[in-house]
Amino acid sequence: MRITENKTIDRYYKALLERKKDFVGIFFVGVKTTSVFCIATCRARKPKKENVEFFTTVKDALDNGYRPCKVCKPTENANEAPEKVQKAIQLVQENPKNKITDEQLRQMRISPEIVRRWFKKNYGITFQAYQRMYRINVAFQELKNGKKTTATAFDSGYESLSGFGYTFKKLLGNSPINSKTENVILISRLTTPLGPMFVCATEDGVCLLEFVDRKMLETEFKDLQGRLKANIITGENEHIKQLKKEIAEYFTGKRKDFEVKLVTPGTDFQNLVWKHLQKIEYGKTSTYQQQAEKMSNPKAVRAVAAANGHNRISILIPCHRVIGKDGKMTGYSGGIERKKWLLEHEKKNALIPLDL
Repeated sequence: MRITENKTIDRYYKALLERKKDFVGIFFVGVKTTSVFCIATCRARKPKKENVEFFTTVKDALDNGYRPCKVCKPTENANEAPEKVQKAIQLVQENPKNKITDEQLRQMRISPEIVRRWFKKNYGITFQAYQRMYRINVAFQELKNGKKTTATAFDSGYESLSGFGYTFKKLLGNSPINSKTENVILISRLTTPLGPMFVCATEDGVCLLEFVDRKMLETEFKDLQGRLKANIITGENEHIKQLKKEIAEYFTGKRKDFEVKLVTPGTDFQNLVWKHLQKIEYGKTSTYQQQAEKMSNPKAVRAVAAANGHNRISILIPCHRVIGKDGKMTGYSGGIERKKWLLEHEKKNALIPLDL
């Protein structure tokens, strides 16, 4: 939302002038004279107070017609984990079977409070919950590969089988013994020039890619878990790593087609629509009417539009390339301004050879 309270505006403007790091991600400042928005630490020349307005989220700034500053790159740097938080995450990844305590963090000059606040804001869970999910995911993979439950439990840092079994069942919905043939959905976070996104994947491929501020995200998570009969826990696999690499290449204009495997649970009609969406060429657009006609069902325009709206894999299944019959922008879960940005980005890079 736009900040309207004068005391808050005064405080934010002072933080902008002083380039205070602890305000990064707290506000986004739109500069009326340049139509760009920045974060608190931007090195660019500071605008006059009457020429700025403050917003609480990236989406708010985008929706009000501002574009990301090329100097401070607010959509990437405001949401990237601070150096200390990155070190805490690295500790978990390098020691997946050990619980990282507050005391250990303090010994490394990492504030547990800062880590907790960042995880709560950016993941919606605590740092301890993140650790538990990561440890259980590692244990789950070991069990699927044939390791005994007892050995897995104690190797994962649990002092009893009951404690391991309780946590395992709470996160995955089943006991360790009964979960060996089941699947899980892993979730990870990435930053992009348009803001942070969540990516989900099973062992078969990527099943979700959405901006974290999507309104119906919680509903999508529940629906995805129900359709795949699997719980979502924090972690990464090869599909997520490949997706992060490919999406980074897409945003730099180096990639026009994606190769990562996709998992798209839905009705036969929805999957047919999503398949035709992937046939819309990079740098081009289509309409709902044209999509319906290509499916040999010209009267199914509304059904096609509804299926587009249920697409869970943004950008890779390019529903942003579908526009209104009159050429105007239509609804997009990530926001109309993001849709405009994506189309302009693709149009600009469509004729550039990939080897340049």
